Amino acid sequence: MRIARTSLPDAAWAASDDGETWHSLATVVAPDASTVDVIAATERIRTERAGGTLSTVELSDTDLLAPVVRPSKILCIGLNYGEHVAEAGEDTPAAPIVFAKFPSALTSPSGDIELDPALTQQCDYEVELAVIIGRTARRVSEADALDHVYGYTVANDVSARDHQFADGQWDRSKSFDTFCPVGPWITTADEVPDPQALRLTTTVNGKLRQDASTGQMLHGIAYLIHYLSRGMTLEPGDVILTGTPAGVGLALDPPSFLQVGDLVECRVEGLGAIRNQVTTPVGADTTVLARAR
Repeated sequence: MRIARTSLPDAAWAASDDGETWHSLATVVAPDASTVDVIAATERIRTERAGGTLSTVELSDTDLLAPVVRPSKILCIGLNYGEHVAEAGEDTPAAPIVFAKFPSALTSPSGDIELDPALTQQCDYEVELAVIIGRTARRVSEADALDHVYGYTVANDVSARDHQFADGQWDRSKSFDTFCPVGPWITTADEVPDPQALRLTTTVNGKLRQDASTGQMLHGIAYLIHYLSRGMTLEPGDVILTGTPAGVGLALDPPSFLQVGDLVECRVEGLGAIRNQVTTPVGADTTVLARAR
């Protein structure tokens, strides 16, 4: 099942089996429901869909919004693909590198990536498989970890590389507003038999930049959930971005960072694609932002 959030005022959430015929969830969850609320209502959604009680809704004339709403945590994994480690000139990490993106960075699957050239000159893309937690996970074994996954979606871990390296830590540089496009919907875990066998790609203005398989992760999804849950409680609605493969703009020769006007498409096999235009933020006080740098 696919769970999407739309711009329709009275039927914001919708469900589909094929991405073509959608059923409104207006009678099941409120338009302003969080992802946690939708997760809690999943069995009722399945029951009502099976019973034919949900009305169909046309999404062709509406915008899809980020299906991740008010998560308590967005946890990210750095350097989790061997070829990306090599292109970054780093040593292979013995354990997962964990950092955070803050929820205010979230934007929709077709929303703009706002790039202020006075703030960053090194805006980069990173396609990632995102995991949505469905059950509370605390000290779970690797063998049981995937039982705690609600579903999967596509994410772009947009990064300001100049700030990333200047700060010495990664959270701020990866949490600017609009630096976490996600979507186009959540595909529930039962529809993804093997999350470690999915192709990921990024194109910039139609040119292929990243192309890899989730099977190339150094630390797989089950291990990541096990590892993270040893020290913190993973709650329903939490998101784990599982790392990006080789081909980021920073590593190209010469480096090729995103520019205003670029169109970035990140795709994960079977989960859909997100397409985001790079724009200048409306009303940005570039003088103030330049001083803040």
